[in-house]
Amino acid sequence: MNIAHAIRHAITQGHVAPSENLPSARILAKQLQVNRHTIMAAYQELIAQGWVESKERQGYQVSKNLPVHQVSQTEQTAFKNEIHYQWQIVKDNSTKSQKPASQFLYNFAGGNPDISIFPFNDFRSHMNAALSRPAIKELNYGDNAGFPSFIHETAKYLRRVRSIKDKEIIVVNGTQEALYILSQVLLTKGDKVAVESLGYRPAWQAFESAGAELIGINQTNQGIDVKHLESMLKKHSIKLLYLTPLHQYPTTTTLPVSERINVYRLAQKYNVAIIEDDYDHEFHYDTQPLAPMAATDPSGLIIYLSSFSKLMFPAMRLGIMAVDKSLAPHLINYRTMVNHKANIISQDAVSRWMKEGGFERHLRKATRIYQKRRQCMVNLLTAFQQEGLAINFSVPPGGMALWVDVGKNAEQIALKAKELDIFILAENAFHLMAERNQNRFIRLGFSGQNEENIQQGLLLLKPLLQRG
Repeated sequence: MNIAHAIRHAITQGHVAPSENLPSARILAKQLQVNRHTIMAAYQELIAQGWVESKERQGYQVSKNLPVHQVSQTEQTAFKNEIHYQWQIVKDNSTKSQKPASQFLYNFAGGNPDISIFPFNDFRSHMNAALSRPAIKELNYGDNAGFPSFIHETAKYLRRVRSIKDKEIIVVNGTQEALYILSQVLLTKGDKVAVESLGYRPAWQAFESAGAELIGINQTNQGIDVKHLESMLKKHSIKLLYLTPLHQYPTTTTLPVSERINVYRLAQKYNVAIIEDDYDHEFHYDTQPLAPMAATDPSGLIIYLSSFSKLMFPAMRLGIMAVDKSLAPHLINYRTMVNHKANIISQDAVSRWMKEGGFERHLRKATRIYQKRRQCMVNLLTAFQQEGLAINFSVPPGGMALWVDVGKNAEQIALKAKELDIFILAENAFHLMAERNQNRFIRLGFSGQNEENIQQGLLLLKPLLQRG
């Protein structure tokens, strides 16, 4: 097969597309170990036939309009009657394709940061520094726990702001990756995991992917029902307990210190590990947030998860696990198989940003903005109540959303809201057991959009609440 024919064959088989650049004569000659003039002659032949174009200062490209060519009958019919391959899906986790929340004009998704307030210009300088003065050795394989400088700055921050110490930090590509790794390392088919009966569905899916059975624990107006947890621990051999004790997802409640102590004692008694998902710790407005349960962990049974997705933006796939030193090597080894390491350049840039103080400046600014937005939503919903709307809610001391009792037809309200370009979720989206759905609550996030959008969106939603 001569060179011109080989290139033409590559074009007809779709290996190179119309308008795609072709290698220069010099480079292709070196690759094929032939004289450059031989390549140039081949290109000239293809140009004459209409397969290739020569662009001044751009070199050779596949022609935009390829010539009509005769394909052999064998090539036309070789696979004509073949049956299309049928994939056998053994783990089907597909869901109906839906319009993403971010594409709605009014997005009340709870837990969304406002990306527009992120200081990209400030952060860019640290990203540039990470690229212009990179830690060359760290860009290779190895150090699977994470970038040392990022781990150091994160450990310092956790110790100073969240009172967490004596934990091994492992960097992950977001909390969801952490949950998947933990599920695969700690669970086998048939193991039981206790979860809040209203909770975070992606976490449940991670546990179920390992073959675990979920045990729903009732909730009170203060968080998880400790008495019901104890009865389930007596009844079942539970291996893990997954909790969001601060700003519980989705109800926004915070588990009191006394109940946290009781939960911990039960975990010690029944030899149950706790996964504490502290997804939005900093966004607390009226008082200082309670220290995480992991801050007091004498038995080393708490696995602490935190993410930078809400502190920065969701596409910054950066999170941490803070775990007992005895568990760390097993998690590091497994994450190496799943995803060798988290993005080092991002870790480097964030660690420089944290060291310089920009990280905490951004958190202080975001907290002030989110507090004003919470108050804006509270004021408007209170006005709705005064006008006679039968809605009820408590104002949480922190978090990124309100849990609003609309009385009835919450699911229908959420569906109708989408027709008005408003995204909200009703309580049915958060129930482990569908039969417990009261169809009364909706979750209204206030952090992800400005006050004007909050007001306009709620005013559009108001007629639906009246009919609810």
